[in-house]
Amino acid sequence: MSGFLKEFRDFAVKGNMIDLAIGVIIGGAFGTIVSSIVDDLFMPLIGIVIGGIDFSSIILQVGEAQVMFGLFINAVVKFTIIAFVLFLVVKGINAMKRQAAEEPVEESSAPSREEVLLTEIRDALRAGKQS
Repeated sequence: MSGFLKEFRDFAVKGNMIDLAIGVIIGGAFGTIVSSIVDDLFMPLIGIVIGGIDFSSIILQVGEAQVMFGLFINAVVKFTIIAFVLFLVVKGINAMKRQAAEEPVEESSAPSREEVLLTEIRDALRAGKQS
């Protein structure tokens, strides 16, 4: 059992796990910001443009049940914004990867110090064999 706990501890404290936890926390904060943008900025403006409709209050009554259609519309808008931002991030990362792959590797025309030294040693050994 001790080996299992050690393996779990090693897994939990790896850099990747901590990076993932930070990503989840930042993602939650980002979700809160997007919710505020949608609920407090976009949807009221869209409601004004289409005649003063408050989307969050659109409810479809089906018998005893209330279908919160307006909240669903808000959720779709939030999803679209998050998906678009993630698309832009991934697109930027891919562009940077392509750019890094396309950059030519500089080849030095002059031999390195080590190459010069090795050439001198080789030449000295050849000269010693010929005499």
